[in-house]
Amino acid sequence: MRLSTKSRYGLRALFDIAYNAGNQPAQIKDISRRQEISPRYLEQIFQNFKKAGILKSKKGPQGGYFLTRKPDQISIRQIVEAAEGDTLLVACACEAPRDKTGCTMNGQCVTQTVWTEATAHLNGFFEHMSLQDLCERGQDMGVKRESDHRFMYYI
Repeated sequence: MRLSTKSRYGLRALFDIAYNAGNQPAQIKDISRRQEISPRYLEQIFQNFKKAGILKSKKGPQGGYFLTRKPDQISIRQIVEAAEGDTLLVACACEAPRDKTGCTMNGQCVTQTVWTEATAHLNGFFEHMSLQDLCERGQDMGVKRESDHRFMYYI
């Protein structure tokens, strides 16, 4: 299985918000610069996250994107599903009627059980890992945090 750039870049961007912005809105230009992702593409990806209720945005000079919940309440599975639509390894792993998967062997194929079980394991792994876990990994790896310059005041 290969995840698209929507889920890979989206996960990196949400990690960036959780790690660098905390409770403050993060601006797309800062996320784009730190993660080396096109701002236009991030805007497209973020639309899926807004629809899924993971992100909200605030307009204006002090605006940006922010998480709707704490990082420990957002699982990697929620992020991948918001970006990809589902986390199925193959279409026939969804246990849907034959006409929806296009497989004439649906329900009679031994390999379908393998794909269904593998999908369940992957979903379980993604479900038990949160953005907070990624933040802790980032800290353990020594990833530098960047404070938001919009909120720095010099006297």
